[in-house]
Formats: sequence, structure tokens, C-alpha cells
Amino acid sequence: MEGKSVLWIDKPEEIIDLELLSSFPFSFLKNNSILPLKDKEGEIIIATDDLLKIDLSEITTRLNREVKIALASTDSIHKCLDKYYYHPTTSQKVIDDLNSEEMTHLEEDIDVESMNLLDLANKAPIIRLVNQILYKAISMRASDVHINIGESVMKVRHRVDGILHDIFVLPKKFHPAIVTRIKIISNLDIAEKRIPQDGRTSIKIDSKTTDIRVSIIPTFFGESVVLRLLDRSTFLLSLNELGFSEGTYKKFNELIHLDHGIILLTGPTGSGKTTTLYAALSKISNPGINIITLEDPVEYNIEGINQIQINSKVGFTFANGLRSILRHDPNIIMVGEIRDKETAEMAIQASLTGHLVFSTLHTNDATSAIVRLIDMGIEPYLISSSLVGVMAQRLIRLNCPRCSKPTTPPLKELQQLFPAEEDLSHINYKTADGCDICFNEGYYGRKGIFELLVVDEEIRGMISEKISAAEIKKTALKKGLATLKMDGAAKIRDGLTTISEVLRVTQEV
Repeated sequence: MEGKSVLWIDKPEEIIDLELLSSFPFSFLKNNSILPLKDKEGEIIIATDDLLKIDLSEITTRLNREVKIALASTDSIHKCLDKYYYHPTTSQKVIDDLNSEEMTHLEEDIDVESMNLLDLANKAPIIRLVNQILYKAISMRASDVHINIGESVMKVRHRVDGILHDIFVLPKKFHPAIVTRIKIISNLDIAEKRIPQDGRTSIKIDSKTTDIRVSIIPTFFGESVVLRLLDRSTFLLSLNELGFSEGTYKKFNELIHLDHGIILLTGPTGSGKTTTLYAALSKISNPGINIITLEDPVEYNIEGINQIQINSKVGFTFANGLRSILRHDPNIIMVGEIRDKETAEMAIQASLTGHLVFSTLHTNDATSAIVRLIDMGIEPYLISSSLVGVMAQRLIRLNCPRCSKPTTPPLKELQQLFPAEEDLSHINYKTADGCDICFNEGYYGRKGIFELLVVDEEIRGMISEKISAAEIKKTALKKGLATLKMDGAAKIRDGLTTISEVLRVTQEV
């Protein structure tokens, strides 16, 4: 008890009522440190951190019933609001809210009634639905949310561990209000539906903030939305958390501590190149050096590093940016991607004048990066004198820690991955049937597999002499190069993933 008659609530989360909570605007509850609760007998309790500032008249008018007053700490009230206000009840409940009388007049073509659309986008059911989509995505560890519109329905899909899953199927008539709500929170033009738009926003759930990159493009049936969820805990990893084998980690760590040269990362979109670059820059960052990055877009801010956003709309390209930052006294430069001859030449020139340069290319394996640079028009002697290492990478899904179990492996596929080994009995092969925590997929989380080509004197000579990528790869294999499949095979041997998963991401190499 607090005083003579006021109840003190130590753990308000134990009597939280989600329906009651959503009866009040979030800003009203947060600004006044008020938390509506419901006890086991069904009586409503209004918890506050200050009895003198609470205005009961507004609360009783809104609820149309008597309430009890209780005291709780400011911290516990705010934690409950952050955690539970947008916590979903069920998908059907939100859809039922949307089907209420005030929403049934939503027209499919509302271009001429943009003010009505704005009103709808700010109503509680639409706000709750958008936040439920985001909450569900974060709870599933999704990296992306896709909102696709078809002829008759709208689909919400979440990308988890690289694979898209259908989550909600909603009536098409709710699509304009949902897209408008997303435009509002990401500061985009709600009246513009003819051209692509990009924006950013963030959402705070369970006291954790997730940054969201928003991309909206017009399609035949309406606007398609993709939300990239940027979670620092999964994106900003240290170098030893990426999945390197001991040998590859040691070689790559040596490369990133050189004082000049070019280090290239290769692989398709979504293979984790940016995460690896951030991990490498974080590893070598210290107050004694100046690191500058050129990115499109800047995914995350890294303490102690100068990050620059490319803006091609105003002519600020990778090549122009690189030319400018060379006058800014950098020690280390990261160029998000080498897309053309001009950028490649500038990067090479920077490395030859005493800078360490990191960048990426879209090639299938490490040695193909050399061919790509030559195809761009770069002279082989310039490549050989500046390139110090190329690393190809992919992301593979890991076996679920709860439901994976030892399994007899398919020998034919196993022999493809371990051609030099006659006895395969030592391989700790595991597969999983699926469970609740992995959404019945059998996989939970991802790690990288890597192919690191260190450019030594022999390989430099081969590049200068225009020897084919296949011959360079043969030479590198003799020197101990582990290919993507070989690195994947090592993770199969350790029971971390499956044959089908390694073959899925390495089928083109």
C-alpha cells in the first residue's frame, strides 16, 4: 500500500489487458505516465506515477465506468507501454476491427478523396495493423517485409533467413490506407503514386529500436512496398561472429591490417557483403586513422567512421565521391560497389597512392572478380599491382538448435562434397523436421561461407599475363584455397547445416 488507501502495483505486466490498453492513444498514456489495467475480478485500475497530475474525468468519460487508482513506478509504466501497446492480439481481431462500420466505405479508387484516405490511415485499426505487421516481422527475425497487391487481395510476406513466407492475406480495399500509413511514418508524399519513393523510419518494441528502410514502387494493381528491417544486433556483428573457419579468419584479418591495396568482396545481393565490410571496418577502426565510406545507402552509423551517402539524382556518384574524399586525407576507404570503369580506376589509383580500399563486385566466385575488372576495361598490370585479396561469400541457413538431430546422410550427395574422403562415418550430419521456434522450416539463423583468394606474387604474375580465371583458381587451390563448397562442406561435417542448403547457395559456382 502507498499511504492509506492507494494500491501500489509492483508488476503491472501481470494484469495488463491489451484491449483496454488500446482504448487510449499511446501519446496520451506515455506523456502522462498512465497505464490502464484490469484485475482478476474485471475491475479497471489506472496506474500512475503521480496522483496529483492524473485527470480522472477524461479517463472515466472515455471508458464510461468507474475506475480504481493505483501507483506504479514510472519505469514499469513506460516499459509496459513500449512492450504491450502494439502487441498483436490475433490477425483476425485486427481484420475484424477493419471491417467495422467506419471502414466499410473505403473505396478502391480514392485518388480524388486523399483527405479521407489520410483520415483512414490515422485511425486506430490501420495503425494497429501496420504495427502488428512490423511486430510480427521482428518477432520472426525477418529481414524484409513485402506488401504486394494483386487483382483481388493484398499479401504480406516476411523474409526470414533469406526465404519469403506468406503471413497475412487481406482484402484489397485496405491496401491504400496501409500504404498511406507507411508513407506517413516514413515522411513520404502520400499523394504521389506514379513514381518510386524511398524513405526511412523506426519502430520501438520491447525497448529496442529497429530502423526501417522503406521502398515503394508503382505496379499494375497498385503500389508495392518493401520494408528492410535493420536490427543492430543482427547486422553489426564482429568479425569472429560471421562464420569464418580458423584459417580464413587469420588470412582475412592479415589482409585488412595492410596499409594499402584493394580488398574486394563478391557475391549476389543478400549474401552478407555489407555486414562483412562493417565488421572489418569496426575491427580496424581506431582514433589514429581516418576511415571514410561511400555507401548507397548508408545502412548503419558506425562510431568513429565518416560515412557518406551516394546521391545519383544530383550527380554524386561513387566515382565523384571517391575523387572528393581522396582530398579529405583518408587512410582507409570503403566504396559500396564498383559499378563502372571510372570507379574501378579511381579505387585502383587510391590504393596505389597508399590507401587501403574495400569494395564489392557481383561475381559468383573470387577469381571471377579479376575477369570482371578486365571486362570493365582495367589493364591487367593495374589489377595485379593493386589487388591484395578477393573474398566470395554466401549465407547458409543453420540447423535449428531445438529440433535438429543426427541423421544418416545421403551418401551420393555427401561424396560430391567430400570427393577425397573414403571414410565418411566421422561426419556429424544433422537435419531437422521443424518446430515452433523455426516456423517448421528446420533452420534457425544464418552464417557465412567464404572463399578467400590471397593475391601473392605468383598470382600477380598470372593476372599480368592474362591467364584465365580457371587456371588462377587451380593454382590457388594448390596453395590452400578453400572454395565456397569446401567451406560449406566443413559446416556440414560439424552438423551446422545440411547438404541441400549448401548446394542451394553454391549451385552456380
